[in-house]
Amino acid sequence: MTTTPRTRRARRLVALLATGALAGLTACGSGGTAPTVSSDAGPEGVDDGTTLTLWTRAPLEAQAQLLVDAYNESHENQVELTITPNDDYVTRVGAAAGSGDLPDLFAADIVYVPNWTEAGLFADITDKIAELPEAGSINQGHLDAGTYEDQQYVLPFVLDLSVMFWNKDLYRQAGLDPEQGPTTLAEYEEQALAVQALDQEGVYGTAFGGNCGGCGVFTWFPMVWASGEQVMDEAGTESLLDGDAATEVYDTFRTLQEAGAVTPASRDETGATWVADFQEGRVGVMPYPATLLQGTSETVDVGVTPIPGVDGGASTFVGGDGIGISKDSEAPDAAWNFLSWLMSDEAQVEVLAANDVTPARTDLADNEFAQEDPRVQVINEVAGAADSRTPFAPNFQQAFNAPGSPWVTLFRNQVYGDAGTLEQDNEAITEALSQ
Repeated sequence: MTTTPRTRRARRLVALLATGALAGLTACGSGGTAPTVSSDAGPEGVDDGTTLTLWTRAPLEAQAQLLVDAYNESHENQVELTITPNDDYVTRVGAAAGSGDLPDLFAADIVYVPNWTEAGLFADITDKIAELPEAGSINQGHLDAGTYEDQQYVLPFVLDLSVMFWNKDLYRQAGLDPEQGPTTLAEYEEQALAVQALDQEGVYGTAFGGNCGGCGVFTWFPMVWASGEQVMDEAGTESLLDGDAATEVYDTFRTLQEAGAVTPASRDETGATWVADFQEGRVGVMPYPATLLQGTSETVDVGVTPIPGVDGGASTFVGGDGIGISKDSEAPDAAWNFLSWLMSDEAQVEVLAANDVTPARTDLADNEFAQEDPRVQVINEVAGAADSRTPFAPNFQQAFNAPGSPWVTLFRNQVYGDAGTLEQDNEAITEALSQ
């Protein structure tokens, strides 16, 4: 039997409905029509005083508010921003998709974008992206995640990168160079153990989200990529997390755990407070979200370097959120005006870079604000590094991010349990990816 794009999309919808993620969805993927941006709207869309609605999730509230405030101050259109707690966001989007009540614009965790794009939740903006003068410099990982059947549906909203942070004060006390973070996995282990050797009450060498799948992919996948290996096949349906580099990552954290150099809270950390101990000055070195540099620097003298691989290299997980025009928007020309402005120098430099957020355009990485702080330059540069990735997998949530996912089982066994289960745990991830 021939499988067409329509039948594949219908199957995706059935799968999502089965999981409850998009309960009630009956729109374009099963016969409806998504809106299109008029060719008469031009490259910048329409700014005619339309009121637009935009949804995003709580972790990106600060950046989203900055962008919306700047847009509203300079345009006739006005954007009404709605923030939803992270844990409730997927359910809210799913319910609205089912009832035809999605906002004009909505952002999505970039790892969910392939699934939601395939389900037909966004309008096709392929031709409008091509009209942008800066199209060739837009972050490719986010564009790829929002591409389905060679059509583009999503632009980057806010990038969230993973890098290595270290506490310079603890490094000085431990006799380490406070200006030199780890450049290999072995150096990461050595430096964490050196801080642990201070034997200070409540101070540990490192920390990680030991029961948080999202934390694990965000911080450990780059260690594999920087080593020249991959975590999945290109289609995102086969796990490669039993390779040599991944095994070295697990061994490193198991060694640190057995040496008592990992915070005790890491074992059950589900993600809500996984960086808290570092922010309070009690951790020497750990992989960390780059978006938290400004806030963390208020309490800790922070050093920043890319996440290294086994023998060096540099990588990051190019995370954050993508954004698109929803299938339910009745004002796609005005919604495109916000998206085209989002890619402008004004939004990327004067709003995002001015607040230590990495621009989504590679040509703006070396901007006036980054030049004031070498740490920000490090973050901006690694976003475009050859081994930096936005992983693609239609079933990413089930395989990796969901509580109790097979990925969580794998890395917990490797750090805290029976390390001999690696092959079967990796097969369980492949099974989840290929459903």
